Amino acid sequence: MGWLLMLIYNAFCMVLFRVFKIPMTRWTLSTAVLGGVFIIGTLLSLMNYQHPFSTVTREYFITTPVIPAVKGRIISVDVKPNVPVKKDDVLFRIDPEPFQYKVDSLNAQLQTLKIDLERATELLKRKAGKQKEVDAALAKVGDVEGKLGNAQFDLDQTVVRAEQNGFVTQILVHPGLYAVSTPLRPAMVFVNADSFIYVAWFRQNNLMRLKSGYEAEVIFNGIPGIIFTAEVIDYIPVLAEGELQATGNLIDMSQAMKAGRIPVKIKITDPRYADYTDRIPGGSFAQTAIYSDHGRQVDFIRRILIRMKSYMNYFMPFR
Repeated sequence: MGWLLMLIYNAFCMVLFRVFKIPMTRWTLSTAVLGGVFIIGTLLSLMNYQHPFSTVTREYFITTPVIPAVKGRIISVDVKPNVPVKKDDVLFRIDPEPFQYKVDSLNAQLQTLKIDLERATELLKRKAGKQKEVDAALAKVGDVEGKLGNAQFDLDQTVVRAEQNGFVTQILVHPGLYAVSTPLRPAMVFVNADSFIYVAWFRQNNLMRLKSGYEAEVIFNGIPGIIFTAEVIDYIPVLAEGELQATGNLIDMSQAMKAGRIPVKIKITDPRYADYTDRIPGGSFAQTAIYSDHGRQVDFIRRILIRMKSYMNYFMPFR
């Protein structure tokens, strides 16, 4: 943009010198050069501060590792990769037979113990038994009922379901594979449908121009020539560079040398964006310009600049 302004200013000076027949001396040329530096520098400085631009914008989303609550052999995979599923839809099934056997066994034990409890209660009523025997029988029934509840829970967990709306990507499990209940070996990765959000990273000197509701524009590397209107939601009030956790090490000054950037949440409001949602993959890279309520006289420069960057993506993307 600086080069474009310089060319426009040079053309203006050439017309001015010829129309008014200004002599080209070292004083007039120096005045024209210094005037151009001052005017162009002022315009660019105002634009950069009043209407900040982020070269780093990305769409973030939350994934959930699908870890079965029980281990066993997978007998079926009921979901297809990247196909939307709803909450409680079946993802895959684990062989339920070992768990069903345990439930059946505990049910049989429970029936026997309930009969023993009835007998002990009846003997106590006839004063032919002791309260201790009734209490022992009652404790055994309660213990087996608890085990039966756990066994039934394990049996229900052989059917792994979606916890919320979304889709599964990169399915690497298949029938016959042995699934284990450990965080280090998730069976699938589930992408939450409602977690997608755009975050633009701005320099800290732009903080006073990052307010909720400000107009914004977003361009994508993968969609050259199209500028999407958006708005600022808010900015995350903490920076990763200031995070501290309890460790056995003292804080080192070198960790604080990096200034860090402010993450700003952006919402795309352009109705045309709906036509591209199926083609823009999660995690896509973009650039964002924010137009504040200050310095509206120079926001046209930022609008021209972001459009130039968008069309340049046809030939040389920035990332």
